[in-house]
Amino acid sequence: MKPVWTVARREFLERVRSRGFIIGTVALPLVALILMGSSAALGSRGQQARRNLAVVDFTGYLAERVQAGLESSGYQVEVLPRDGLDGLDGRVTDGEFFGYLLLDDLTIEEGAAVFRGKEPLGTVSEGLVRATIVQSALAARLSGSGDGTDAEALLRGGSLEFESTSGDSTAEDLRAATIAGFVGAMLLYMSMLVYGTFVMRSVLEEKRNRVVEVVISSIRPWQLMLGKILGVGAVGLAQMTIWAVAFLLILLLALPNLVAFWPVLEELGDMGRFVPGVGTVALFGAYFLLGYFLYSSLFAAVGAICTREEEAQQVQFPIIMLLVFPLILQTSAIEGNGFPWLDWAAVFPFFSPILMFPRAVAGVVPGWMVALSIALMILALVATAWIAGRIYRVGILMQGKRPTLPQILRWVREAD
Repeated sequence: MKPVWTVARREFLERVRSRGFIIGTVALPLVALILMGSSAALGSRGQQARRNLAVVDFTGYLAERVQAGLESSGYQVEVLPRDGLDGLDGRVTDGEFFGYLLLDDLTIEEGAAVFRGKEPLGTVSEGLVRATIVQSALAARLSGSGDGTDAEALLRGGSLEFESTSGDSTAEDLRAATIAGFVGAMLLYMSMLVYGTFVMRSVLEEKRNRVVEVVISSIRPWQLMLGKILGVGAVGLAQMTIWAVAFLLILLLALPNLVAFWPVLEELGDMGRFVPGVGTVALFGAYFLLGYFLYSSLFAAVGAICTREEEAQQVQFPIIMLLVFPLILQTSAIEGNGFPWLDWAAVFPFFSPILMFPRAVAGVVPGWMVALSIALMILALVATAWIAGRIYRVGILMQGKRPTLPQILRWVREAD
């Protein structure tokens, strides 16, 4: 296996040292981190000053609701008596408050209020403050009807709770699993397509430059193919790891700027539900590795058959359709309603990474079907690698006109 690791190491180092990899994988996330960090540092300092407000209420009963609503959104609110209006402009000028709200009978009737300050509220802050005032006014009017109405609950939009007939999952759990499955399936689709294409182009480049004729004299064709697949796969894993770490850091740096949207985020429930567990990550890794090797073998065979990029784009079309077709079915596959045949379509080895993974994460298929799909993928990988290896063994040295399908089948039967 030493020749295989030698080829894999060469492919890995050659790609990670390339300008495209450095810019796309390292430089861009690094620039995004720097910009996001600077924005977060400046934004958090500015937002802190903008969130110190005062409220003067001429109605006598609206201020407490407004104060509670704004404080739940991260504001620091101080309710002042009516006589506290004197000298309040000076306190704003001195920086004690960013500004203050004036509430009166017109606020109750029409939701109209006045904000006084040196600067206007930002667009997001203005919308949030206005919505809080309107909801508080409506709640006050509904509560004044005396019929025991829970005005706050009505204004929050009510609720529709889900109860599973099996009793082992909640709506939030299913929603989080569905989102994780959808994102994971998209990542699998992109990774198999992009990195499989990398393998094909690597084969084409060596074949076009006639380098392979020298390399093949000291290494077996199947070892060269396997080394290329391992090398590019290692590049893919490294790239995805860097991007995942960069995404988490960017998300952490962006949290200060998301405070203004906290009421929206709060409606999503516990954000921890959307973080994939160990089982989900392990399942993703299994489908990624099996799917990558499965499709990379096919792309390597395409590279061996063709001599030009234009030819390869035509020949790879059926392979791409094997990826696109399950992607089209993905939404229905995740829901799994009314289409029982999708369970078995997801077991098909070439569809399993995109179709079965989201269904497994969402829990809409039994565990034995997930295990069956993985077992069939392993068998398909062995068969595909054997066929692709025989095509690769002959095609890698072929030049000139692209072979026909009968010729390719003869290679598979007669290759030594």
